[in-house]
Amino acid sequence: MDFSYSATAERSSTRVRELFVQIYAWMTAGLLTTAAVAQFTASSDAMLALIYGNPFTIWILFILQIGLVMGISAAVWRLSAGVGMALFLAYAAFNGLTLSSIVRVYTEASIALAFFVTAGTFAAMSAFGYLTKMDLSRIRSILYMALIGLVIASVANFFFASSALYWIISYVGVLIFVGLTAADTQKIKQLAIEHGEANSGRVAVLGALTLYLDFINLFLFLLRILGGRRN
Repeated sequence: MDFSYSATAERSSTRVRELFVQIYAWMTAGLLTTAAVAQFTASSDAMLALIYGNPFTIWILFILQIGLVMGISAAVWRLSAGVGMALFLAYAAFNGLTLSSIVRVYTEASIALAFFVTAGTFAAMSAFGYLTKMDLSRIRSILYMALIGLVIASVANFFFASSALYWIISYVGVLIFVGLTAADTQKIKQLAIEHGEANSGRVAVLGALTLYLDFINLFLFLLRILGGRRN
């Protein structure tokens, strides 16, 4: 038995586990930032008027969010870990501004229900993605293609306002992000094995952002299904 190989493999496995603890911690920090900003904004008439009183403001926020996601993803290997995390938390805060409307639309009980269902589903699928020996890369590619189709269908339904299509989009969205949670976790694990020792901070930024997006989108689609609207 090659004990040196076993020791190296064990150190690598330990390093990956420690990196995932960091990734989940930063993802949680992002979620808490989003929740705090959303709650604060929803409780402030002045903030709501600033964001929703002018249609251009919400579009500017959306553009900023998309720009931050694309910028972090594209430049993560060139940025320092500290700058990357700061940009990630900035994105989470901007997301809280745009998600403040759900606090006013849905009841607290239904938001809590959707959150706990999301948390349980996310934990199970992320654990599966981390532990499985199956290669999920092909499934991941298919799911991203399906996501593009879902975005197109959502834009189309903005104009057609079809109730049937709304529910189809909601359930398909849940399935897509359930699958992506597992597939993205496996992809991040592979990155951690390949690049984690030299670039652990950068992998943590990319991992936290990716899993944060999976969690938020899964939550939003589940909220559409489980959420009870305020009267």
